[in-house]
Amino acid sequence: MFVAVVNTVAVMVIALSLVYFLAAMIAGIHELRRAGASLRTQGNAVYDRPFSGEPASFDVYFLIPCLNEEAVIGPTVSALAGGRRSTTIVVDDGSDDATAAIAEQAGGATTTVIRRRLPHARAGKGAALNAAFSTVLELVAERAQDPERVLVCVMDADGRLSDGALSHILPLFEDPAVGGSQLAVRIRNRDQNFLTRFQDFQFWSMSAVTQFGRRKTGTVSLGGNGQFTRLTALRELGTEPWSASLTEDLDLAISLIANGWRLETTPDASVDQQGVESLRRLVVQRRRWYQGHMTAGRRIGEVWSNPDIPHGRALEVSAYLSVPWLFDLPWSILWHWTLATLVLRADAQFAWATSPVSALVGGAIWYLVTFAPAIFTTIVYHRRDRRVGWPTAVLMGHAFVVMNYLSFVCAWGALIRMVRGRTGWDKTTRTVEPSASPA
Repeated sequence: MFVAVVNTVAVMVIALSLVYFLAAMIAGIHELRRAGASLRTQGNAVYDRPFSGEPASFDVYFLIPCLNEEAVIGPTVSALAGGRRSTTIVVDDGSDDATAAIAEQAGGATTTVIRRRLPHARAGKGAALNAAFSTVLELVAERAQDPERVLVCVMDADGRLSDGALSHILPLFEDPAVGGSQLAVRIRNRDQNFLTRFQDFQFWSMSAVTQFGRRKTGTVSLGGNGQFTRLTALRELGTEPWSASLTEDLDLAISLIANGWRLETTPDASVDQQGVESLRRLVVQRRRWYQGHMTAGRRIGEVWSNPDIPHGRALEVSAYLSVPWLFDLPWSILWHWTLATLVLRADAQFAWATSPVSALVGGAIWYLVTFAPAIFTTIVYHRRDRRVGWPTAVLMGHAFVVMNYLSFVCAWGALIRMVRGRTGWDKTTRTVEPSASPA
């Protein structure tokens, strides 16, 4: 009886997760086609001239929270200094290095550097962004700018916008219902090692495409890099719109959706960043993301409490916030149960293989069903960037079956931290890059 119940639960979790994943991916591909784009759009983007073709229809404030970012801050600030109506605000959150000095030198007259000192500094990314937000409000008032025509963009210290990005992002906000937009993320140092390539695979073939699918419900999730938000939408949240959450970006997205705003993205612009190059640092980063995501699940009620939010939008947000609890944590246990069952009862599991033909056909069907996400993402990754050969795409697609263990470790690590009441911020460390960035 117990075995039957566990097997039933395992099948349900597998089926629901597969349906959710494939539905999101297919919706993303459909949205791309509806927008006149394709999977390969931005596949060979260059990240040097974000203001090319800029319509100058909005005043844009770029906020860059920094803590010991001297390895990467210079090129980032320099690239953001060419806008016709833009201002860059760098928040040096108590750095021990030359972050502030490099930012000032690279940014010039259009860049403001805010220096925070202990004990007020190093209180998390949300606190640093709120400090920059108060400066935005002051500058908007001082310059007599129309708050309805002001956007705030959050960039990581290593973030670079694709060429012509503003020409595709700003028009989204001509729709008064759009409160925010998030760009797809590319990993700049993807050729460094297996881990950086796998992060690029996750961001570029899985996360980006499902984000396009979430355009249908206006629930595109905001990230910490390449995040654009309408100033008036932020002001509705008070003087400190960013929370102290470990995923302040996700928290902001929930707050905006709960207030009735649509969240968008575009297939014609993207942002790149460094990938984490060591497994230990990657575990620390993803554990923080999981903890923030899992904590945000308690806010589902806020979305449903607004009667003006369409049911489809509320359902999609609820499903997204429930993923760690309904899929990742249960699957970390059920995966090993099904694997053990497959090994210990192989004779019964493969009883249908009574001849070479039946073994071949049955094996093919078993593979197609079991590895459906791997097959799907292999094709998507190759088509998203034709410079990625089939061997690499196949390896990455199938590697996520093994890399599920990264999710298992991070999800359980996050849960343990939550139970122990630990909410400390673990910052991602950057590495020095070559002066010439890859295309």
